[in-house]
Amino acid sequence: MTAAAPALLARARKHLFVAVVSDTLDNMGLTGQALAPAIRPLDDALTFLGRARTGMYREMFHVQPGNPYELEIKLIDDLRKGEVAVLACSGNPRIAPWGELLSTASKARGAAACVTDGLVRDIKAIRRMKFPVFAGGIGPLDSKGRGIVAEIDVPVELGGVRVAPGDLVFGDADGVVVIPKAVEAEVLTAALEKVLGEHKTLAALKKGEKLATVFARYGVL
Repeated sequence: MTAAAPALLARARKHLFVAVVSDTLDNMGLTGQALAPAIRPLDDALTFLGRARTGMYREMFHVQPGNPYELEIKLIDDLRKGEVAVLACSGNPRIAPWGELLSTASKARGAAACVTDGLVRDIKAIRRMKFPVFAGGIGPLDSKGRGIVAEIDVPVELGGVRVAPGDLVFGDADGVVVIPKAVEAEVLTAALEKVLGEHKTLAALKKGEKLATVFARYGVL
């Protein structure tokens, strides 16, 4: 199928949540699209759905000559509205690639979020600005001398999931899922249909109907 139309993306942002999208991906045989549970939001109240712009870090043990942030800056300055900075650090606990300044620059450009399996710092400031950041941990360590962006806009893996540039990335308090671009319209359409079934199931359960009866009727659990 083709990429999701803007109207479909708008409906998805309004009505969907990560768990139902994860279930939909499972039903399509895509069972490995949820990032590792260690990647958590700084603010559980914030959600996002946007297209991946990727950066791949490699570990370092020295400060190299020149600008160690060159590709990182290039990626952030090129972010467009609704895009998600996806920074793959191989889960390295020595690297905090994200902080207040990158959050400020990204928000000003209309970016949707940052997702990284590295660390994040300046968390009080980021929480105040209400910019969604999902990270593998919290720590004060600068990436300088510890890690450097080796490539941008290439396929990466973080949290056990392959992320290609342009894939849809969706995050809320339950975690993050990656929706491959090739199936995004199909996934979002099916997930919206599933949400309708869940609403009917909830309504019946609130009336006191037996779970087995409701499941037999709607097939949603």
